[in-house]
Amino acid sequence: MIDKVIRIFNIINAIQANPGISASDLALKCDVNIRTIYRDLDLLSLIAPVTNEGRGTGYRFMGRFFLYPLNFTEQEALAFSLLPSVLDKDKLPPGFDPAYDKVMGTHLKEKSRQNNIFEDIADIIQMGTPAYRKESPNFLQPVIQAMLEKKSIQTVYHTQYRDETTERRIDPYYLVPREQRFYLIGYCHLKQAIRTFRVSRFQQVEITDQTFDKSSFNIKQYLKNTWSIDRGEKNTRFVVRFAPEVARYIKEEELFVQPRMKDMKDGSLLFEVTVNNEKEFLKWILQYGPQAEILEPASVREGLKQQLMEWMKLY
Repeated sequence: MIDKVIRIFNIINAIQANPGISASDLALKCDVNIRTIYRDLDLLSLIAPVTNEGRGTGYRFMGRFFLYPLNFTEQEALAFSLLPSVLDKDKLPPGFDPAYDKVMGTHLKEKSRQNNIFEDIADIIQMGTPAYRKESPNFLQPVIQAMLEKKSIQTVYHTQYRDETTERRIDPYYLVPREQRFYLIGYCHLKQAIRTFRVSRFQQVEITDQTFDKSSFNIKQYLKNTWSIDRGEKNTRFVVRFAPEVARYIKEEELFVQPRMKDMKDGSLLFEVTVNNEKEFLKWILQYGPQAEILEPASVREGLKQQLMEWMKLY
């Protein structure tokens, strides 16, 4: 049985290195007769997309199948690492030890390479530090790694508006940059619901061995009508006229929502959008000052007028 496992690995490597290789050449490389190779190929076809499209074309893998990297899960890597301890060493064929070392070496090298990539990404992406902290650990590396490996994270998180710190297990789905901050959208096991977390508010992040599946989650549907990152419950339709001086910059805004925009003859821009968080949208509008005029809704227009009057009292 061990002979067959090693031979299957050798066949996979031979096909990868020589797409179109013949059965007779595989038999020569593996030092077995061609009937054995045919039986091995039948077995291999159950676990890998190997094909022989016609006479003389040889064997190759379809699509993007490739043995390297091994992409072991932690459980698979542990099981494979224990293999020598559960086998009778006296019955192992010649070549088992170096073959085993090559497989484990490949796995460890790939794991190390992936960890280096995660660390490099986290170092390249610079984050600010909250004003109330002297130092803020960068938890992007474990968050990104957990997202790519589809593993839950065990966290300590500070909720600012409640001034409360809690322990939470989170399935990290998406990382969203907004206003020089990063937000993590994922399933919170404490609240048993999808939640949004500001990454700089994590005080501790550890990757667990528990995996998750986000296939049923639709990020576009979740963020529908969301202007920035905080989702509201009431949709409001806004119509805004932007002055010619800023119209071209408005068109460059990268948004979750899809606004309607109409160029006016005087160079201004008519901007219409429906959002579910009025406060977030107004915060964005106010940065353009008098170059952005809210036309609708009338109630928001009137409210902004009252706010400006309050500001005038201060200045």
